[in-house]
Amino acid sequence: MLARTRLVARTRTPVLVTGESGTGKELLARALHELGPAPGGPFVAVNCGALSRELAESELFGHERGAFTGSAARRPGWFEEASGGTLVLDEIGELPLELQPKLLRVIESGRLRRVGGTGEVAVQVRLVAMTHRDLRREAARPNGSFRLDLYHRLAGFELALPPLRRRPGDIAALARFFLDEIAPEVGRREIEAAALAQLRGHDWPGNVRELRNVIRKAAILTGARIDEASLELGYDPCDARGTPRAADEDNVSPAAHPALPEGAVSLSGKRFPEIEREVFAWALRCHGGSRRQAARALGISRSTFCDRVKRYAIE
Repeated sequence: MLARTRLVARTRTPVLVTGESGTGKELLARALHELGPAPGGPFVAVNCGALSRELAESELFGHERGAFTGSAARRPGWFEEASGGTLVLDEIGELPLELQPKLLRVIESGRLRRVGGTGEVAVQVRLVAMTHRDLRREAARPNGSFRLDLYHRLAGFELALPPLRRRPGDIAALARFFLDEIAPEVGRREIEAAALAQLRGHDWPGNVRELRNVIRKAAILTGARIDEASLELGYDPCDARGTPRAADEDNVSPAAHPALPEGAVSLSGKRFPEIEREVFAWALRCHGGSRRQAARALGISRSTFCDRVKRYAIE
């Protein structure tokens, strides 16, 4: 993926970036910008799904004074704002159908007409379109919501981002990138090899967005080095495909674990947090202080067990 990104980044060819929500499409768009011919130019990202249908044309292409009620002055659009750099059109599949021919013309000619204007304005923009939808399928439908000619113009070069669970080789680089990102706020952090191995074993239903949150949280809560116990990997009953999954580390069924011996934990008069703390302390004692074995005995992941131990200050 990185090799293809480097190759197309040298050109001004429009790029279509596809992938599930949270796979890192905007990170890839920024890489295209920074590796491109004008890294010092503007980088403008627009969510097409957030554009109102009435003002979408004005937002993209600008307007002249008096073009419509409330337009008291000339205003450049996003294409002009991004001229000399990169314009990212996120959720391109949400762009109103009536506006798509105008977008196609601007891409092909490099010129636009502001709303209410009479002349044309030249723009030089590296265009990156992003979507989680199957635009090819939508464009092929007889009355689809996306034009086939625009799809082919945007998809002259397509970068399809697989979900993070299918890209374990990218996790170390992304983790270090997110540590560098937060370093000005919390200081430099290093991540241990065992922690990276644990990250590679997670299936990441939230994709790159989830990884970023995990890394930032660990960097905030820990010291200079991030180890396995520092990572708080959330457990979801279902993965991104909606199918049940087992505990994130040991892939064991809780039903297979032995029940707690009767009387091991006293319940009388205690609130749930007190009971939970006693259960975790008991499991740790029974397994000689091994957090991994204690977590397996309780049928939960080691990261969840370590989180509770830290929360309840169990020695």
